[in-house]
Amino acid sequence: MTNSDLDRISTEARNPRTVNLDLLPTEALLRAMNDEDRQVAVVVQNALPQIGRAVDAIAERMGKGGRLIYCGAGTSGRLGVLDAAECEPTFSSSPGQVVGLIAGGPQAMLRAVEGAEDSPLLGEQDLRALSLTSADCVVGIAASGRTPYVLGALAFATKVGAFTAAVVCSAASAVAAAAQCPIEIVTGAEVLTGSTRLKAGTATKLVLNMLSTAAFVRLHKVYGNLMVDVQPTNDKLKERMVRIVADATGVARDVAAAALRQCAFEAKTAIVSLGAGVEPEIARARLAEKQGSVRYALEARS
Repeated sequence: MTNSDLDRISTEARNPRTVNLDLLPTEALLRAMNDEDRQVAVVVQNALPQIGRAVDAIAERMGKGGRLIYCGAGTSGRLGVLDAAECEPTFSSSPGQVVGLIAGGPQAMLRAVEGAEDSPLLGEQDLRALSLTSADCVVGIAASGRTPYVLGALAFATKVGAFTAAVVCSAASAVAAAAQCPIEIVTGAEVLTGSTRLKAGTATKLVLNMLSTAAFVRLHKVYGNLMVDVQPTNDKLKERMVRIVADATGVARDVAAAALRQCAFEAKTAIVSLGAGVEPEIARARLAEKQGSVRYALEARS
């Protein structure tokens, strides 16, 4: 990329409001950062229609067995891997249902792999290794909007027939143009020139939160605002599960805990069992009949 190319990317511009950053007292420096961060939520709000379109497409395909696959490099890739890693414990997503790919492989999570993001072929190869199909969804993440690794991944995904979306922080970018559903969150110049782990990274994290959370809400992984498919992998999560069942049904916590033990620590089953007054086996059958929806399973009790 030439200097003239960089000049056209807003995330690489110098921020006129922070040109004296190194001269500021600590509190003033932090206030400058906070002032810039305030803009992020507004920028994301402006992109809600595009985010919504992506959520609906992702939920539809995942509901039919497809996968959500994030592809990115550097901070963008790390954010995708982080979001993917949180889905299984939060929503009991099946292994491999949400995947995060980062240019350079797992080692790039901790240390930059030189040149990996510059290879479009590597983006294609990483998707080939997952046996990508037309049932899947690929979300390319690139703050600059021009990362070759992401462009290669999106080009291959398009060829296969997968749904493609892009999360970018620059306007009129090549990555956005390569996706069916571009999500442009133009955060502008960073407090620290070119450091897209700041506003761009924050905006990207907000969008990824929405994509995965809203998709799993559509897939009945949530009842009200409760994580009814959370996995009880430690003592804290077991206690959270007890609170979830108690809050959902209005019973005392000791009653919720007993129901969970009877239901093999399946929160959905315990809620339907308590709410409908049925045995765990019947609760499971109703949930299966209603595609895992607690609300619909409870409505079917009569």
